[in-house]
Amino acid sequence: MSSIIWYLYEFGRKSWLKGFFNAKTDEEIMKKPDRFRNFPEVIKKYCIGCGSCTVSCPSPNAIKLVRDMDDENSNGITYPVITKGACIRCGFCAEICPSEPKTLYCGENHFITEKFSIIPSKRKFIVDDFLCIHCGKCRDACNVNAIEDVGNRFFVNEKKCVACGDCLKACPVKGAMKGVFINNLEEQKAVIKFIVDKLESFIESKEKELEELDSASLLKIQYPLSELWDEIVAILPDEEVTYEIAENTINRLKLRFITWNEDNCKLCKLCVNECPTGAITYTEGDTAVRHNKDKCLRCSYCYQTCPFCVVKYFTAKFLVVDNKNETTKIDEIAKNKIIEITVKSSSLSKHI
Repeated sequence: MSSIIWYLYEFGRKSWLKGFFNAKTDEEIMKKPDRFRNFPEVIKKYCIGCGSCTVSCPSPNAIKLVRDMDDENSNGITYPVITKGACIRCGFCAEICPSEPKTLYCGENHFITEKFSIIPSKRKFIVDDFLCIHCGKCRDACNVNAIEDVGNRFFVNEKKCVACGDCLKACPVKGAMKGVFINNLEEQKAVIKFIVDKLESFIESKEKELEELDSASLLKIQYPLSELWDEIVAILPDEEVTYEIAENTINRLKLRFITWNEDNCKLCKLCVNECPTGAITYTEGDTAVRHNKDKCLRCSYCYQTCPFCVVKYFTAKFLVVDNKNETTKIDEIAKNKIIEITVKSSSLSKHI
């Protein structure tokens, strides 16, 4: 009983009531720091539909490209959509986005700008705050004390950095310390686009092998890097930069493909309304539903809908491997490399 009276006395005090009704959160706690990385913000009108964001995303189903329906006056625009439940806010999509201005934005540290450095270098080293675990190994490895800890956050002082790369080797978290090439950005984008287009065309030329591939098997193909090398060096003559960009692009690349066999079409037209981009159409009098490859996003909706195996769906991964020729010249190293391509048919096909 006495404890109840004590509580009533405490709650009845003027100072307690005043504090309760005027409680406010400290403004400093509520304010987001400049380096805070939020879910990517999408600015549709800047998107060029290249798909770089979907390729770079390490989280399954976190980002996908969609295309608005065409109308009488204009074509529908293509743009990325973020699924917040799957997004891990790594920021790779914003980093890789080549549009100017950027289509995706989620934090200040994603914009690479050229700044004065005491030693000219093609490469700039930056710390990714989101991936950094603050172990300090990069700082310990730096012989010129260029990595500084300010406000419990590591950053590279470009006026001290000599671009030796020791910090990148010492970092235990892949991607936390980044060594990016800051020059010839347009040429770098052109090299990446050329590689993707070339490999895509090569796999599409294997339509017969794709059609025969079942869900329990893998199609393994080899493609010599020398087939690409001369043309990508013509775009970006710096062989060191070109080789590293090519290798990183190919090793991270994952492409989707579909084949379309009109002979199997029974004109059920179930796929026509399912297609989000209008790539599948039917005109009265046609003997089959038509597929427009240029509008297709390869989202697999048609594949999942079709009951007659008109559509087959495939994913391809790529890996650059040695051809076991010893040489130190970058040009010869590149020409001796082989791209191993592994294509897998969707497992849904076994249920059809």
